[in-house]
Amino acid sequence: MLKDLVIANRSYRGYDESRRITRRELLEMVDCARLSASSVNQQPLRYYLAWEKDEVDQIQALTKWARGLPDMTLPHPGMCPTGFIVICQDTRVWESLTRFQKDVGIVAQTILLSAVEMGLGGCMIGNFHASEVKETLKLEEYLAPLLIVALGKPKEEIVLTEIEEGEPVAYYRDENDIHYVPKRRLEDIVLN
Repeated sequence: MLKDLVIANRSYRGYDESRRITRRELLEMVDCARLSASSVNQQPLRYYLAWEKDEVDQIQALTKWARGLPDMTLPHPGMCPTGFIVICQDTRVWESLTRFQKDVGIVAQTILLSAVEMGLGGCMIGNFHASEVKETLKLEEYLAPLLIVALGKPKEEIVLTEIEEGEPVAYYRDENDIHYVPKRRLEDIVLN
């Protein structure tokens, strides 16, 4: 069952905009995330929830998607996410922004697995200007945006493909806009 959730948890870059995310759904995702492990149990992460269209549109305008496909604009017009969770670090708890990077990954993956379980999907976005996000959302000075998680009802097809050792790992799209994600074989990544 967990493996099915992991397989369904892709980096979606196209969403059904008619399916709006609710605050309640975002809260449920963050509730799962807050129960995840945290380095030395400091729990320095805070979460900004955006589900209202105007605010979602503001955040969308501050993000850059799919760096691996530089000639393509994603999400396509009319296929933007309908919710965001901005993961921030409270520097009053811990000042160093690098100390809890693994915590950010843990909670982001937990948020996305929670979304998949709800029939939704998302994408982690690290390509944004933190200062612009902070200003736009009017975040307190002690809050540092570290990662943005886009969320919505996926409206695109993503296919995992298994590759041989030495084959390219870059993701790509075909002429039908199907997104392919090459994955290394299990026997090629296990060391013993």
